[in-house]
Amino acid sequence: MKLQQAIIFFGIVFTVYGLVNYYIYRRIIPIVPDNYRLIFSIIFIAVVVSYIAGRILENYWVWYVSDFLVWVGSFWIAIMLYTFFSLIAIDIVRLINYVLPFFPSVITKDPEKVRRTMAIIVSVFVLIMVVAGFINTRMITIKKYNININKKAGELKSLNIVMASDLHLGTINGKSFAYRVVDKINKLNPDIILFAGDIIDEDIKPVLRDNVGEALLELKAKYGVYGITGNHEYIGGVNAAVEYLKNHNIQMIRDTSVKIDNSFYIVGREDRDSKRFADYSRKPLNKIIEGVDKSLPIILMDHQPFQLSDASNNGIDLQLSGHTHNGQLWPVNYIVKKIYEIPWGFKFIGNTYYYVSCGVGGWGPPVRIGSLPEIINIKLNFE
Repeated sequence: MKLQQAIIFFGIVFTVYGLVNYYIYRRIIPIVPDNYRLIFSIIFIAVVVSYIAGRILENYWVWYVSDFLVWVGSFWIAIMLYTFFSLIAIDIVRLINYVLPFFPSVITKDPEKVRRTMAIIVSVFVLIMVVAGFINTRMITIKKYNININKKAGELKSLNIVMASDLHLGTINGKSFAYRVVDKINKLNPDIILFAGDIIDEDIKPVLRDNVGEALLELKAKYGVYGITGNHEYIGGVNAAVEYLKNHNIQMIRDTSVKIDNSFYIVGREDRDSKRFADYSRKPLNKIIEGVDKSLPIILMDHQPFQLSDASNNGIDLQLSGHTHNGQLWPVNYIVKKIYEIPWGFKFIGNTYYYVSCGVGGWGPPVRIGSLPEIINIKLNFE
């Protein structure tokens, strides 16, 4: 990442993160007994900085200490989010009561007791959300679709595609996760396997240490395994990530097209954040597909589902994307819906089919609320 971009990007992230945690601290500290406030403050600060510290430590020393910090910090992100939402809701109610008093006397008589009661309610709510979200991440689902393409594909009558995005292989999603994903994919007996970006999480060192890619070597498909870059490959160092994936059974398509069995094309775009993180301007789609025979089916992978009209304007039959995670943590999905034309799911626009996956893995906390991790199985029928 360029230095100026890094300063701006991380400056904004750390400022928001710090302010949210400061707000939580200021709201919680009054109910902590005086004798324990110093201990609480030390533990609170340690937990707040653990994710950042763990990620930094991974760059120099990938070991159990960095793993521990990343895991603690990852869970804290989910705990922080739901604690923040809960406290904001409480403060909004308090503000309304300040303007238009409606609290019964039982609340106003003993505010300390009310605070302790609310602390218990918020804690139980946050615990339920985080535990339920963690269980959700283990429940990988298979979504199946049948799509008719009004084109001939050589001698092919149909194509069995298995697609997954956002594996985020690394400290949180390690070797056991990778093997579970590979097992589910292989059981679908795919003709071709497509990974639509963010295969590797930010830092590749945990992947190297645990040899996570060993699982990828078990993938089996008639026409092979293809992948594209996502923003996280660029954040962590795109060249190292791409080289690792190439050495582990995945053919990376980078702003180019591949004709397969003289029957169909796979087109892969570089991630749109390549300019921000590596000063590389990806090619326009019309330049990438110059020379492509548009009488054959064309399948496009583009990690971030922006400017969807590009695909339909250039004769793409099917676009596969990821990135959105459908917000990953409810109610962030409502924000995602405002950003993306297709935040998650299947849609037909013009003459192009689109599928935006919420991902089979996730970034940060191993918690998912509002959607289940998914692998997409699409059968293309050619007419």
